[in-house]
Amino acid sequence: MNKQIKADLMLLGITIIWGASYMLTKVGLEGLEPLNLTALRFIIAFFISAAIFHKKILNAGFKTVKLAFFLGILLFGMFILMAFGLGYTTASNAGFLISLSVIFIPIISFFFLKQKIERKVIIGVVLAFIGIALLSLDAEFKMNFGDLLCILCALLCSIHVIVIEIFTKQVEPIALGVLQLGFAGLFSLISSLALEDFGLPSTGLSWISVLLLSIFCTAIGYVVQTIAQQHTTATHTGLILSLEPVFSAIFAFIFLQEILPPKGYVGAAILLAGVLIAEIDMKRLKNKNQTKLDSSREIEG
Repeated sequence: MNKQIKADLMLLGITIIWGASYMLTKVGLEGLEPLNLTALRFIIAFFISAAIFHKKILNAGFKTVKLAFFLGILLFGMFILMAFGLGYTTASNAGFLISLSVIFIPIISFFFLKQKIERKVIIGVVLAFIGIALLSLDAEFKMNFGDLLCILCALLCSIHVIVIEIFTKQVEPIALGVLQLGFAGLFSLISSLALEDFGLPSTGLSWISVLLLSIFCTAIGYVVQTIAQQHTTATHTGLILSLEPVFSAIFAFIFLQEILPPKGYVGAAILLAGVLIAEIDMKRLKNKNQTKLDSSREIEG
């Protein structure tokens, strides 16, 4: 198994975890305001991951801190735009528009990084776009201020993925991944103290949702992302992460008994097909099968 396949499998793992984040966030927001929840999520995640990787943090140079500061700004911006965007638009519209990062990533990579887009990736991106639309949108889709904020969120998500690909080739990725959480938590805490009544969860269920978001969706998720992106492209990363709505729907069905309309299941299937088309190396698979066929003929001969 080559490094890119391992990296893509790591990204698939965190995509499954992030699929549960919508459900956990929904529970967490029942007792906490958006910035408050975001601050707790990132601060707890930072302290847990920093305790585990303290040697790498202590050995991090100024360049790592500087790059992590920039990533922290992007992360903070993503969550701010998502939180306020959801206040002005529907969850289905937001889910679709934020997932547009799967379209933005190859376009930005092509124009600014001069990365060639493979034909199979183009097909995969188009299918992913169709699948996300069927999975997320309802018949009442209308553009409003909240939708604009969600589009900006998708743009920041795209830039975040692309910048991580660049930064992980320059500095130690684990230290970079951990420090960005600390900066995002600091920015969220300052904003929450200024704009909200900051507090701690008041129920056991709320604490569970915050801790699960912090440990799995944030500490593990974002550190693993920075490690994996050393060995795969931003476009591949965006395609794999586009599966997040599929896993979100699965978790919502299992734990919240939310059922998708028929077009949602069609969309999920198309989205999955798009990612598989982009990921599977058909030429290599064909050559491998041809080699096996030739070997069996030689044995028979």
